[in-house]
Amino acid sequence: MRPEHLDGVLSIEHRSFPNPWTRTAFASHLEHPEFAKYLVAITQNQVIGYTGLFFGGGQGQITNLAIDPDRRRQGIGTRLFLAMIDHCQALGLEGLSLEVRVANESAQTLYERFGFAKVGQRKGYYQETGEDAYVMCLFDLCKKEQTDKLEAIRKGLNNREFSDNLSD
Repeated sequence: MRPEHLDGVLSIEHRSFPNPWTRTAFASHLEHPEFAKYLVAITQNQVIGYTGLFFGGGQGQITNLAIDPDRRRQGIGTRLFLAMIDHCQALGLEGLSLEVRVANESAQTLYERFGFAKVGQRKGYYQETGEDAYVMCLFDLCKKEQTDKLEAIRKGLNNREFSDNLSD
């Protein structure tokens, strides 16, 4: 993600979350590539999805993943998530964590497909709604079993038409 992508990211952010992140929050993360990475999916020069990562100490935390509401269920989230996990493996990260709304079953299904497991629950994590969040983790990121799982996901995507580009 680059500064010129922020308008598109913020548009998706505002249509996806009751308490969206601000331009300042995203921009400040972009200034710190030593511990933050963001990817965007772009089609026809328009941002249609994004994901973010904080990393350090051999671990990573997925900060967000959102797809334009009009473009969901087309494999965009899977491609973004796959690209981010590829990046995590290239960094040599051992594991990943994330929080997801208890009610967001479609996101949980995506994360479980990648091998994430529910390891805890944070009560009232989402302050704007009081919703709980599951803490989900993926361990042994660079082990053969995980690499094989990613290849199977990648092969499944290669059988689908998809013309979007992913970009830093």
